[in-house]
Amino acid sequence: MKIAVVDGYSTGRTLVSALRNRGSACIHVQSSPDMSDYFTRGFHADDYEAVLGAGEPTELAAELSRLGVQRVVAGTESGVILADTLTHLMGLPGNRYDTIAARRDKVLMGDTAAAAGVATPLGGAFADAAEAAEWFASHGLEEGVVKPTSSAGTDNVRFCRTPADIHSACDAVLNSANLYGQPNTVALVQERVRGVEYYANTVSHEGVHRMAELWRYTKRVGSSGYPIYDYEEPVPVASAEAAPLREFVAATLDALGVVSGAAHTEVMMTARGPVLIESGARLGGGTAPAVVEKFSGTSQTSLFADTLIDPKRLEEFDDAATTWSRTVRNVALINPVAGKVSSLDWTERIEALPTLVTLTHGVTAGEQLAATTDLINSPGYVYLAAEDPQDIERDYRALRDMEEEGLYTGRVRTGSAARHA
Repeated sequence: MKIAVVDGYSTGRTLVSALRNRGSACIHVQSSPDMSDYFTRGFHADDYEAVLGAGEPTELAAELSRLGVQRVVAGTESGVILADTLTHLMGLPGNRYDTIAARRDKVLMGDTAAAAGVATPLGGAFADAAEAAEWFASHGLEEGVVKPTSSAGTDNVRFCRTPADIHSACDAVLNSANLYGQPNTVALVQERVRGVEYYANTVSHEGVHRMAELWRYTKRVGSSGYPIYDYEEPVPVASAEAAPLREFVAATLDALGVVSGAAHTEVMMTARGPVLIESGARLGGGTAPAVVEKFSGTSQTSLFADTLIDPKRLEEFDDAATTWSRTVRNVALINPVAGKVSSLDWTERIEALPTLVTLTHGVTAGEQLAATTDLINSPGYVYLAAEDPQDIERDYRALRDMEEEGLYTGRVRTGSAARHA
């Protein structure tokens, strides 16, 4: 089987590896001629039978058809629109074309989901910071969130308490580009919903949805005052905790037109029930599928690869039967103070943690490492696993202590530790 991957970066790289291990050939398509090094580093053209540059969709569709491509999928968020467009043009299994924009633009996403009865935060899109501040004041909100409409992670996400905060945060969004180098023409302003945040990594085919992974987020407010990732832990899909999320995520996918493909959906469980934060029609990022498979038997990546090759595998997959053999925690690395990385000796200290399973990082000796303010400038992440949750907590605390002592750069932050969001 031959499969085209649009922007095969981030977790898209692991999907290509999984497909090749299953005997499939892959074609790479780049959605834009200008992709950030954050995404393209680690890209290997020799993983693909052919590599196509950015081009006009009808011409790309014709070339992919000539090459015998049978499925087109997005490797990361930037490839969502083009992948669904090519799927539509080629008449291949994929997602609904009439809701394509709602799967990328967070404003349309919220409107489309709400119209289908999915709970979403109160919000609006603004091209003017003053109008955004006025809207926030007029609605009497205690807290708000400002973010770009088409980005990912915590890129330019700001928590705000006053109209002045909203004005400043909108200015920052409107005068910058998103993670994919596209200028932000509007800023999304929403009420801040509080509760427990989760993300569901799903695989779908012909409207049948299966939850391959469900994780509970813990985020914190970093030294800059902006939200950063702290850690995440898996939630058994068959648990009572997961029950309302399974139904809610399925309704969200239906509303947004996710029919055949992968999706990553973030949900806040509030006092009034689940509320949609956002959903991406692609694989979840920032994970190590091999680790997930080691302790749960499957991952979104492996299930998606199996489904692309043989859709019957999805029908046979019972997500409620997935169990975890160990307590697992995926911990984001946090550098509290900017500074120069003199060496990579710090990796040995992390690797000495008794519960460490794997360390993933992109740091090089001699580089100037920024203080962690979002997903992009996090040094990396680690997986911890153990039978006893207390062992996980011990090593997590040890890691955070090392970071506060200047683990990566030797520079120590003064003042209080980061506050949890």
